[in-house]
Amino acid sequence: MSIGTETFMTMSAEHLVAQAHERFSLQDYYGAIHLLSDLVDRGCRFADVFHLRGLSYSLLGQHERALEEFGAALELNPRYIEAHIHRGIVLGELGRSDEAHAAFQQAVTHSEREGELPRHIAGRLANQHADLAASYAEVGVLAVAIGQYRRALELCSDFHDLRYRLARLLLEAGHVLDARTELEQIVAARPNFVDAQASLGLARYLSGDANGAKEVWTACLEQRPKNARIDAYLAMLERTQL
Repeated sequence: MSIGTETFMTMSAEHLVAQAHERFSLQDYYGAIHLLSDLVDRGCRFADVFHLRGLSYSLLGQHERALEEFGAALELNPRYIEAHIHRGIVLGELGRSDEAHAAFQQAVTHSEREGELPRHIAGRLANQHADLAASYAEVGVLAVAIGQYRRALELCSDFHDLRYRLARLLLEAGHVLDARTELEQIVAARPNFVDAQASLGLARYLSGDANGAKEVWTACLEQRPKNARIDAYLAMLERTQL
């Protein structure tokens, strides 16, 4: 019994895709591109094929070609979350921050329609939002930076390093009570995070709670004696209470 042409094509396509993934995992990106291009030439226009070819081009530093491939994948499957994410990463590397942000938002929008994001995707998106936040903070656009950190924490509320960056930025922007709320949450979850404790003391002090600040800073010294930063805060507190 002979195998029909369509069945042969399907089997060959699956085999080539598997080989392309193997080449990709071995960092042979040119090899992966060659196999994937063979698939496309044979009419196998699958979103996964274009996406993997785009990843290969991006890792070879061919960003514009990578964007073309991600675009082709999204034409075939507009809800392809990974394609939106990787497109956003490449746009960010090209300095096209607004377009990168839009791509990440597309990924979030589509994932919200489907339900909760897988953990690894949520984490990746959270870190991308944090990178955008850092870029905006660097040029002094604090309101947008704060918004980006908040969006990151909506995705991964347990990323306390990002929450700490948000809290420090809130202090810098003069939003002392908001910073205090964030820092209280960090310290409750990670009581050994001394830098967060020190910042919480500062937030309490700036919000008019000198006794609360002293309590936090004294506890900090018990964990980390001879801490110059904490010593300076306590010396400042002592002078202001004279």
